[in-house]
Amino acid sequence: MKAVICGGGIAGLTLARCLGDRAWEVVVLEKAPGLRTQGYMIDFFGPGYEAAEELGLLPRLHKLGYAVDELRYVDERGHRTAGMTYTTLNKALHGRLVSIMRPDLERALYESLPGRVDVRFGSTLKAVAGHQDGACVTLDDGTRLEADVVVGADGVHSAVRRLAFGEDERYVRHLGFHTAAFVFEDAEVHAACRDSFVLTDTTDRQMGFYSLRDGHVAAFAVHRTADPGRPGDPREALRREYGGLGWVVPRALRACPPAEDVYYDQVAQTEVPSWSRGCVTLVGDACYAVSLLAGQGASLGVAGARLLAEQLCEAPSAVTALRRYEEQWRPVVTQKQRAARKGVRWFLPHTPAQLRARRLALRAARLPGVGRYLASALTGKPRGSSGS
Repeated sequence: MKAVICGGGIAGLTLARCLGDRAWEVVVLEKAPGLRTQGYMIDFFGPGYEAAEELGLLPRLHKLGYAVDELRYVDERGHRTAGMTYTTLNKALHGRLVSIMRPDLERALYESLPGRVDVRFGSTLKAVAGHQDGACVTLDDGTRLEADVVVGADGVHSAVRRLAFGEDERYVRHLGFHTAAFVFEDAEVHAACRDSFVLTDTTDRQMGFYSLRDGHVAAFAVHRTADPGRPGDPREALRREYGGLGWVVPRALRACPPAEDVYYDQVAQTEVPSWSRGCVTLVGDACYAVSLLAGQGASLGVAGARLLAEQLCEAPSAVTALRRYEEQWRPVVTQKQRAARKGVRWFLPHTPAQLRARRLALRAARLPGVGRYLASALTGKPRGSSGS
């Protein structure tokens, strides 16, 4: 059996690993020239953590991960206004959590690929076609690849989805935010954020920072905007949008790298009525992006790809496998998407009153029982559940 996977990110590499382990012939097509270095710190837990454990990846992920003591909000002078210890989150998840840079998670998956998996960087799609007995892709250089199944694992702005399902406007829901991430070097900021994820306690726009082990600092930014379009120069857009924030933000903006080294995108969800067309299917953000409002996007990408691989290996036909995969996984991600849309005010308050309400909730987390309740709400883990 042969699979062509379009997209060498988290979901695509997971699927390649799982199918490669089952002796499939796997080709991964990635438009980037190599592994991506842009991205932000994520808390990796839930179904993806369980899948990573089954794949034997946890030792590597924990080695690449970071020990975070606290999620801390600060005012314009850097004084703490509210926060939550990661001990609370870890207890809610029974210790099954690793904080890791998104590019490091991709690297760990890439390193784990069986030798039979063929990863082709710098590949750009021209056409995708699927039918009941197989599928094929055509690249810009004219190369044509036939396979039993073609999988679009190429993110929110999926080329596979556009070519086989239709334009983005039909499937991408802009949630009213833009987000960015970059890495820079500044000893003062590094010292101020050591072992904590520190965010500005601000309305409508927010920046957060975490110190990396090599002396660099990872920066994360999010702000409200009704325009889904991405700016031509992300660095200038960041300086314009966040220039009025205090604390270490001006230093970070001055140290922001060139535009090509900045991750920048709209915050969006993808909602596709049917995830498959013949033997062409979608996985991860290409069909069920939950957005960073929900968290667990990486976790759902890993777990969804793992489920898809299981169905492809066990079902009597590819079409049956794709149907079963969607039937089992769609309810899970639909619930996460709904929860994310409801939690917008918590994620980035719009008014001073909403900001004060978030501070009060975080301060109450120190009370017996309240912290566990709040951690469960943040992680999406039902209270009383013994699993993660």
